[in-house]
Amino acid sequence: MRWLGVAACCLALAAPAAAATRTLDGSGNNARHPAWGAAGTIYPRIAPADYADGIGSMVTGPSPRYVSNRIFNDVGQNLFSENDVTQWGWAWAQFVDHDIGLSDERPGEDAPIAFSAADPLERFTDDLGLIGFSRTPAAPGTGVTSPRQQLNTVSSYLDASNVYGGTHARLAWLRDGARLLLPDRYLPRASARPSAPSMDLFGPLAATPARAMVAGDVRANENIALTAIQTLMAREHNRIVGLLPRALSDETRFEVARRVVGAEEQYVTYGQFLHAFGVQLAPYRGYRPTVDAAVTDEFATVGYRGHSMVHGNFDISAPAGRWSAAQLSSFRSSGIQVDAARGRYLLDVPLDLTFGAPDLLRAIGIGPVLQGLGVERQYRNDEQVDDALRSVLFQVPKTFATSCGDPRFVNPGCFSGVEDLGAIDLARSRDHGIPSYNALRHAYGLPAEATFAAVTGEREAALPAEAGWIDDPASLQFVSLRTRDGTSIAPGTEQSLEDAVSGVRRTALAARLDAIYGDVGRLDAYVGMVSEPHVRGTEFGPLQLAAWKRQFAALRDGDRFFYANDAELVRIRKRYGIDYRTTLAQLIRRNTGVAVQADVFKLVR
Repeated sequence: MRWLGVAACCLALAAPAAAATRTLDGSGNNARHPAWGAAGTIYPRIAPADYADGIGSMVTGPSPRYVSNRIFNDVGQNLFSENDVTQWGWAWAQFVDHDIGLSDERPGEDAPIAFSAADPLERFTDDLGLIGFSRTPAAPGTGVTSPRQQLNTVSSYLDASNVYGGTHARLAWLRDGARLLLPDRYLPRASARPSAPSMDLFGPLAATPARAMVAGDVRANENIALTAIQTLMAREHNRIVGLLPRALSDETRFEVARRVVGAEEQYVTYGQFLHAFGVQLAPYRGYRPTVDAAVTDEFATVGYRGHSMVHGNFDISAPAGRWSAAQLSSFRSSGIQVDAARGRYLLDVPLDLTFGAPDLLRAIGIGPVLQGLGVERQYRNDEQVDDALRSVLFQVPKTFATSCGDPRFVNPGCFSGVEDLGAIDLARSRDHGIPSYNALRHAYGLPAEATFAAVTGEREAALPAEAGWIDDPASLQFVSLRTRDGTSIAPGTEQSLEDAVSGVRRTALAARLDAIYGDVGRLDAYVGMVSEPHVRGTEFGPLQLAAWKRQFAALRDGDRFFYANDAELVRIRKRYGIDYRTTLAQLIRRNTGVAVQADVFKLVR
């Protein structure tokens, strides 16, 4: 099946059609269409782009921050995955995301998001008076006489390009013969070798770029969970190289290990990750060269957005003696809560302290970080976004006092600006010309919804009688909460912050959407998608579930090197005893030595 839309090609690609191994940029995977899924090509679409002028002007709508304060605002109340998906859910999702998609990061036209200090629901101060936002640059040849399109700068294939890079220059810097460069078994710093490849600099790294860790993907330093996974997979490459006969050339050993690591990433994704989220695909029928595996603009911009799931903190523990007294003191002074119990030290690490923090990863250790991802549930995939992402994303607090370290009750006085990932996600969907909610449902084969109550699944969504209620902070208060088994919890209690999976607010979500948009036909696709009730047994509403099923089926069926279609992997197993069929828990154990449950994506009760 060919995705509807532009036929994606902006580079001259001349890769061999029947390459024995994957190219770094994804070109040549499909013999008939060597540009399909390749880096530097246009994101295809499943629906026509929706621009105000039909060419490239962003459609208008409610201010993204205004929407965020009334829809995405979690008011400090945690809601957790109803299916017991651990923090490995969002962490692995991000790792996969950084393998299959990256829009052109060069800033396009400036389009700042309005910020109103007079908004009664605004708790934060923004000294700039706006939230910075730049449009994604238009793909060459688009946005003038034809609808604006966007480039995917990395390979769409699930091929571990985030580990190895998409260019020969980046890979050459990362390589150490057959192995990947891992000083002290951690990713190399930018200072490890001359002419380090560029890396995105988050938080404190902006002032100390030489301390950034370097990986195949530029975003590897975004948070310590992601940096730890990048390190894990690089260690796995080197472990495999060590199992191969030394009589083989460095190039052969390198390519064998790269092939296996790519297959392992796919095996975990299709064998564990998707199942944990309740995504069931049709049985695999083999490679289909008529399927374009390229990530679509709708999936990259809306369908794969899951920032609500990102937990506001990391619970990490290790036996006494793992960290020195000086390290524990340093943790405390930085805003990390440190407790001791039963011969172990427990760290409560606020999410905002993990942005651009490779030094923190080394101080805590990759093992405890990866182990910690599996001991607590991720947040529920819904319309709520933690303030660590909704207001203080990537920012450095003005002070590291303890009051600035708890993401459940972020002290607005700790920060001088606002970066709102929920608002940015909404603005990005308009920037990329993503059609409205009902139009996107239609593109994915779903019927339109006639009312906001139908969107949210709420039985009653009448607007409150009080004038101005949409601007009343009390409208967002939770009046009831429930656990996974349906037990009622009183809001404001400690249990409500640890066990709640669903809640009812003073005003219905549908009523707030109605007050903001007025007409379901004007509802932004991103906002409508995250507002839908979940399909039973999954982490998604119908629209997001349809998007995941369609895209991950294409990534599987349209990949000539998919693990179930790659006979070379069978030969590697028979010849060298190296099997790609491994769980994520096995990858963690053999590369860090820490103990984890058999399925790290599911909480052990």
